[in-house]
Amino acid sequence: MGKLTQSYNHGASGVPLIGETIGAYFDNAVARWGDRDALVVRHQNIRWSYDQLKKQVDAFAAGLLALGLEPGQRIGIWSQNNSEWAVTQFATAKAGLILVNINPAYRLAELEYALNKVACTALVISPSFKTSQYIEMVRTLAPEIDASQPGQLQSEKLPHLRAVIRMGEESTPGMYNFADIPGLAGDGERARLDSLAGELQFDDAINIQFTSGTTGFPKGATLTHHNILNNGYFVGEGIKLTETDRLAIPVPLYHCFGMVMGNLGCLTHGAAMVYPGEGFDPTEVLQTIQDEGCTALYGVPTMFIAVLDHADFDGFDLSTLRTGIMAGSPCPIEVMKQIIEKMNMTEVTIAYGMTETSPVSFHTAVDDALERKVGTVGRTIPHVESKIVDADGRIVAPGETGEILTRGYNVMLGYWDDAEKTAEAIDGAGWMHTGDLGTLDEYGYGNVVGRIKDMVIRGGENVYPREIEEYLYRHEGIQDVQVVGVPDEKYGEELCAWIVLHEGQAVDEAEIKEFCRGQIAHYKIPRYIKFVDEFPMTVTGKVQKFVMREQMIDELQLVEAKTA
Repeated sequence: MGKLTQSYNHGASGVPLIGETIGAYFDNAVARWGDRDALVVRHQNIRWSYDQLKKQVDAFAAGLLALGLEPGQRIGIWSQNNSEWAVTQFATAKAGLILVNINPAYRLAELEYALNKVACTALVISPSFKTSQYIEMVRTLAPEIDASQPGQLQSEKLPHLRAVIRMGEESTPGMYNFADIPGLAGDGERARLDSLAGELQFDDAINIQFTSGTTGFPKGATLTHHNILNNGYFVGEGIKLTETDRLAIPVPLYHCFGMVMGNLGCLTHGAAMVYPGEGFDPTEVLQTIQDEGCTALYGVPTMFIAVLDHADFDGFDLSTLRTGIMAGSPCPIEVMKQIIEKMNMTEVTIAYGMTETSPVSFHTAVDDALERKVGTVGRTIPHVESKIVDADGRIVAPGETGEILTRGYNVMLGYWDDAEKTAEAIDGAGWMHTGDLGTLDEYGYGNVVGRIKDMVIRGGENVYPREIEEYLYRHEGIQDVQVVGVPDEKYGEELCAWIVLHEGQAVDEAEIKEFCRGQIAHYKIPRYIKFVDEFPMTVTGKVQKFVMREQMIDELQLVEAKTA
């Protein structure tokens, strides 16, 4: 390939895109790899072959049809990583239902907004996870469920929701049990499931993932079979996955990293999906790699750091590891070197993208030189285009900074029921405007240098200060608030809120944090709170967030996480 003369690249490829739905591809994969391990869930003592997984998936899918759910309707899932998550993902795809991923860290206000925004008819939930009592939160929002028959909920706050399906063996009034769903199906539903295989189209919406919005409310990125099946496939190709590989997936399934790069990456290559635990735990990850002979591992930088820092790290045998992906936030150079040297991951890669692009648009190669692996986010993936443009939308020269744009099969349909926000994100020529600042060198390698807006990335989670500001404005004592990201050695960034109180109000830091607890996700609660009389402003009255950030760095003696 010749050198680029401008910051535009096309991931030309002779490998064709997959032109099938997830359900059709799933059945073909099972026919090909039926007796191989498909899903290993350590904490549930589950080890299913592809044949066994298909039995679970088909039975649950037919049961969902028996509930009266129709293709195109939305069904939410609110849970930590487990076998039910995987079964639900594949079953909803076969039934043509749009799976709505709900962040396990969401609290009441966020859950209510998400379910109503996309009009979820059904919801699959875990009983609880960490400090989240999912059943109790659903009962708080929809107390009517206690006196309802399963599948017949009529709720004032959640008017679209009819059926709640709970995991676990205990029973809850008004809710189905996950294990009962397959038994609801008869021959008619099973026949309907078979006929749907020929009716569903790969450009149909199949997944909605909420991304924090600068407007203060999350937006529902709507993805198709074609979007996520192909992205999972080509990411898997990028790390040279085969049916002999076993991929440890400690990243959350609610996010594209887990359900697309993980689950669909494995499905498209006949590899084994291995879940070390319900959530991330470094001991479980190390034990799983050793016991299961994992050849690949996914994680955000903070996860890899925690694994490397484990007190008994040297006591685990990681010799089976070969490859993996680090993504979600910038990778510290020293961490990447240690992963290669100490974890045997000589073919580890870096991926960059966003939920709206299914998610990956740039990926390093397994044989890239170390400086490429730590200093770039790789090149544009197959069948995708990328370009860097200036403020006027003109392509810049190689090496010059501008906004990263991407176009191709991986760009979402749009934000659910939000044509205005969709038009802001995807232009008339089909380019997704990422909002990230970056460069493209003459060899086509990309680098992310910052963000146009003030998004904060905390431990791999994208957090928009505006969303938190909107919530804090609800506190009666707060007159004005500005939230900024400040450096943090562990999470990359932490949140800091500057608050101006109404005159005569006496509010302290503890009260602000308590106001957030249980209402917004824990990672959105500001770690630092500073009460001020005013904010630094420009002459035209714009708040200078960069001044606030610099002041907090000095005041708190914070150190920037060293990254490539």
